[in-house]
Amino acid sequence: MKTDLATIAPLTAQDALVALMIAVSASDEDIRTAELVKIQNLVNNLPIFADYDLEHLPQMSQMVFDLLEQEDGLEALFGLIREALPERLYETAYAFSCDVAAADGLVYGPEARMLEEVREELNIDRLHAAAIERGARARHMTL
Repeated sequence: MKTDLATIAPLTAQDALVALMIAVSASDEDIRTAELVKIQNLVNNLPIFADYDLEHLPQMSQMVFDLLEQEDGLEALFGLIREALPERLYETAYAFSCDVAAADGLVYGPEARMLEEVREELNIDRLHAAAIERGARARHMTL
């Protein structure tokens, strides 16, 4: 069943964070296991998700996939995210996005463009974004 924007219940801030992470993972049309594991680890271990209902994960995934198939779906998704997410969590959302993108060690092409889009949509200062990106790279380095 396709997600219709008119039928989407308002997202919680946690739903918005999850939806954004899923969108970043799906941006290159290849959702890698490392990215899914990263999303699951973040949701399972971070205090911001302490009371999050894990049953929402499949719903959020389907909503994101359906929206990304629509012509203006990404714009609609960002609208839902901005509506649900307090501005004080924009940098958190960007940090989670960078962690998901860096989880498989490859951030280029569509994923890099998606991060740029997230940065712009959430109005993340370029200097702050660079620090967040560097932290994600450092956390996901391999030998």
